[in-house]
Amino acid sequence: MQTAAPAPRKATRPRADALRNRERIVTAARELFVELGPDVPLDDIARRAGVGNATVYRNFPDRDALVRDVVCSVMDRTAEAARQALAETGDAFGALERFVHAAADERLSALCPMVASTFDENHPDLVAVRERTEQLVEEVMQRARRAGQLRDDVGFGDLLLAVAQLSRPPAGTGCLSADRFIHRHLQLFLDGLRAPARSVLPGAAVTLEDMRKA
Repeated sequence: MQTAAPAPRKATRPRADALRNRERIVTAARELFVELGPDVPLDDIARRAGVGNATVYRNFPDRDALVRDVVCSVMDRTAEAARQALAETGDAFGALERFVHAAADERLSALCPMVASTFDENHPDLVAVRERTEQLVEEVMQRARRAGQLRDDVGFGDLLLAVAQLSRPPAGTGCLSADRFIHRHLQLFLDGLRAPARSVLPGAAVTLEDMRKA
């Protein structure tokens, strides 16, 4: 008599409370990385998240995994801000402005250095979210160009580098004290992006390829 093969096991979905704990850990890590830098103790992250140390290590086997998840989360939120800008009707440059201010609030400048110094920047998760974000931001810019509102000599890299440089000093250097200046300075920069251009920019526009090589 032939024995029936065992039924395949169904993949179990994480419980809602487990997903909430993971999200709280990522949020707490993001806040502390910005405030104190990437070397903040994991115990401090657990306390900020309101979970036990074991919960942090159960979700993230090492610091690299946690940093990667934080950076991917920030880039996902940046991509979502770009999607919202694309969904807007009316003033294309106004949508670009709102995206830039939203991206600045994600504190990219404090987190992006971790990509190069902490773990593999070519990890598949990071590459996927980076490419998705780049595509959406380029679409936001292209729509403003087609409307004749964004000067033609500005590239993707010009925009993102300026947002990073103007939005925050490096993590752990009192960056939160500069909050009151950020959106003021970003608006000055955005006014310089409007077409028609009032000057000729030196050098060439910074492209996606330039940023990847850097």
